[in-house]
Amino acid sequence: MDYSLQKAAELGVSAIVPLATERSVVKLAGERADKRQQHWQHVVIAACEQCGRNRVPAVAPVQKLFTWLAAVDRSKRLLLLSPDAATPLKRVAPATEVVLLIGAEGGLAPAEREAAEASGFAPVSLGPRILRTETAPVAALAVLQALWGDL
Repeated sequence: MDYSLQKAAELGVSAIVPLATERSVVKLAGERADKRQQHWQHVVIAACEQCGRNRVPAVAPVQKLFTWLAAVDRSKRLLLLSPDAATPLKRVAPATEVVLLIGAEGGLAPAEREAAEASGFAPVSLGPRILRTETAPVAALAVLQALWGDL
């Protein structure tokens, strides 16, 4: 997670929301979740300092996927990274604000994926490879930056 957060900050994200999903390996709650969130925020701050970024993205508390889906800002472009999606990310029309949903290890469970799509998330693919959870956000954000510029 630290690596993904560092690279997301370097690649210009404005906010990060860690999600608890059915297939999440690490289960965080209570004081442990609070400490982890503080640690992650420090990781993001350090990444911003290293790359000269003066806008630090906020790291939200860990949220349950279904709770987060109910509150997601539907005015933004909603994309669900999915290795079996028919639409490649490179073919999506540019947007100025994007919410990118990336599943945990093993991806989203079928009910979670259905809920995300019902909430307006369009499935997109990065190609034929299934990427690890720490690789997928870096690859997707780099593609978005290359295609659309600073988000």
